[in-house]
Amino acid sequence: MLKIGLQLYTLRAELEQDFEGTLRKVADMGYHGVEFYDYFGRSAEEVKQLLEETGMVALGAHRPYDALLNDTEQEVSYNLAIGNTNLIIPYLSEEQRNWEQVAANLITIGEKVKARGAVLSYHNHDFEFTEHYGELTAFDGIFENVSADLLQVEMDTCWVYHAGFDPIEYINKYAGRLPIIHLKDMKKLEDGSAETVVLGEGEVNLSGILEAAAAAGVEWAVVEQDYCNRSPLESVADSLKWVKQYAQQGGKVHV
Repeated sequence: MLKIGLQLYTLRAELEQDFEGTLRKVADMGYHGVEFYDYFGRSAEEVKQLLEETGMVALGAHRPYDALLNDTEQEVSYNLAIGNTNLIIPYLSEEQRNWEQVAANLITIGEKVKARGAVLSYHNHDFEFTEHYGELTAFDGIFENVSADLLQVEMDTCWVYHAGFDPIEYINKYAGRLPIIHLKDMKKLEDGSAETVVLGEGEVNLSGILEAAAAAGVEWAVVEQDYCNRSPLESVADSLKWVKQYAQQGGKVHV
């Protein structure tokens, strides 16, 4: 059954002002796990103690591509110390998108991460579907050229949708290699851009995505809202309410 977590980037301003208090609020809402992107200067011991206090787990961490490439051992050691085994590359700048070189670097990072008993994953945006690696989309090219034992998929289903692809088809395609998905809703704007919204307030087929994810053996569905048009804390609380309603209707999620 799918577990529900939160990508903490949604609460970046709140975390900068009050890291500990914000994590306690997330736990009080009912989230079982959090996906870090920054530790705001806290030591691994401080983060571990806070997780133990709140009863949440570190389900993953988005860490910069350069940091994972150049400071792999330090990154892995910190995350293992807080109980996290999932290290995730969240984004590549335009300058970094030499896909053949990216694949080679992912193999290098993946081998080091695997040797420490951790798992490397790659998180997509929309550009992986509009750019190409050989004859494939960059998304498919990456996972075609780096073996599953070195690189797992963290699929941002909303960005797949925004790029014009079917996230349910992609979940099915990568079943067995997909421990974590990002669950995000959006509305398309007239200029073609996307406005991220609270779950259930947009146009993404969230129920279908969760059903496919459960069938594909996904462990975590991670709520994320890139930008909020009201209080981010209220937004992530309301998104979790939508998930709980989905569960009450028979959805295979643990809330």
